[in-house]
Amino acid sequence: MSSPSAAPPRSAPASRATLPAGPELSFPAPDEPEPQLERQTIAPPIATPTPRRRHLVVVANRLPVRRVFDSGDDEPAEDSNPASTTGTGRWERSPGGLVSALEPVVRTSRTSWVGWTGSPDEPSAPALEAFEHEGIDLHPVSITAAEQQGFYEGFSNGTLWPLYHDAIFVPQFHQAWWEAYEAVNRRFAQQTAAVASPGATVWIHDYQLQLVPKLLRELRPDLQIGFFLHIPFPAQELFLRLPWRAELTEGLLGADVVGFQTAVGADNFRLVARRVLGARLDGRHLLHGGRRIRVGTYPAGIDAARIRAIATEPATRARAVEIRHELGDPHTVLLGVDRLDYTKGIEVRLRAFRALLESGRIDPSSTVFVQIAQPSRDEAPGYAETRALVEQMAGAINGDFGALGGTAVKYLHQGQDLHELVALYLAADVMLVTPFRDGMNLVAKEYVAARVDLDGVLILSEFAGAAHQMRQAVLVNPFDVRALEAAVDEAVNGDRRQHRRRMAALGRGVHRDDAAWWAGQFLADLEAVPPVST
Repeated sequence: MSSPSAAPPRSAPASRATLPAGPELSFPAPDEPEPQLERQTIAPPIATPTPRRRHLVVVANRLPVRRVFDSGDDEPAEDSNPASTTGTGRWERSPGGLVSALEPVVRTSRTSWVGWTGSPDEPSAPALEAFEHEGIDLHPVSITAAEQQGFYEGFSNGTLWPLYHDAIFVPQFHQAWWEAYEAVNRRFAQQTAAVASPGATVWIHDYQLQLVPKLLRELRPDLQIGFFLHIPFPAQELFLRLPWRAELTEGLLGADVVGFQTAVGADNFRLVARRVLGARLDGRHLLHGGRRIRVGTYPAGIDAARIRAIATEPATRARAVEIRHELGDPHTVLLGVDRLDYTKGIEVRLRAFRALLESGRIDPSSTVFVQIAQPSRDEAPGYAETRALVEQMAGAINGDFGALGGTAVKYLHQGQDLHELVALYLAADVMLVTPFRDGMNLVAKEYVAARVDLDGVLILSEFAGAAHQMRQAVLVNPFDVRALEAAVDEAVNGDRRQHRRRMAALGRGVHRDDAAWWAGQFLADLEAVPPVST
């Protein structure tokens, strides 16, 4: 699992701190044929973005920027202009996949982005002034502190998030939360209607804004409206628990194209729409309200070329060596990178790791498990309990198996920037991506893109959307501790040549179906919808 291209024997742990000087980019063919992605609902890949004339409006819960305060900066004044950098910090591009995924499209069209700044009551005026950042016109939507609690912490993350993730944590249903969700969705629709040019293409994103397509269509029937859900769409038995199931389904059917990460999610939605609203199936389309809605599968990708470029930088490779040294130069490094969330299965990972240590299949003196748990939604139900459990388990493992010179588990409750993450990917022999349920999980794809040396092993949950594409990974049931133990044992002690062949096949898929491919597929289908005559 180490990084050098020439495979050293596993009895030589010191060699693991040496990284190759350059990448192997040829991707040698594996022995077995590479499974192909199911593309029944996906158009043929688009090699390069085609010139576009329509105005593109992206609508997402958050703007693609965040406010950064340098030393000496004051907090934002209530009457401050968001574009100002004087005394109120400065705006910089947010980390995350959506803006990167849309970058090739942004370069070929006029693009506007409607979203929340992330800070409640900033400013308190009903409408915030638009501003431009890196060639994108940004149109902030104001959300009060009370609305943040009801719309975001409440209905989005206390009701929809657990329900859509198979009710791993019991969802809560509160009328006040729903009313806040409805009010904020209406405000997003109104802002978008004011921003969009005649006949513009509007792409709405994710579970926080499921009412916007219908509300926007009522205001602007001339627009081409698409919606993409980044998280799983649940089975109808779960969705039907929602008291507002009809309103949410109607909201989504306001779009011309409704996209999902997997065919399972798309099928679930078709069944729900037929049962809840009586929508009729027409192949992979739905007929409802005199309209024909395309329901498709569009698995999200990453900016694989950028990850690969970072991974080949000398500074990144040097940092990877430094990370292993800071960990005590172990023979094997296991890595988990997640938001701290009860859907990610971190506690099961720790339970499996402990069992391997107890049985002697993994030596605590030569193995370190690094778990990055980025803080997330601390106010939402279930998150404080998850953090307490994970910290307790990590501490117990270190108490029982750690040594004076180091710890068995290195647990960090903090985020990492992209360059540090890529260095961690390079330093890790085994990557554990084992959520109980996930729409896609782009960390799995980032790890593969970073392993330009074709080394490393990816252990991937069967219930992550990425598993539908990344079948050469070591797939595992994340609810089965013994199966996870066996997967880690195989990753650490298995045939390294076979692992390299698997990584080569995974790398081809990640680079082929990247972020630009994903955005191109969705927008090509959306812009093929005939415009409405007005």
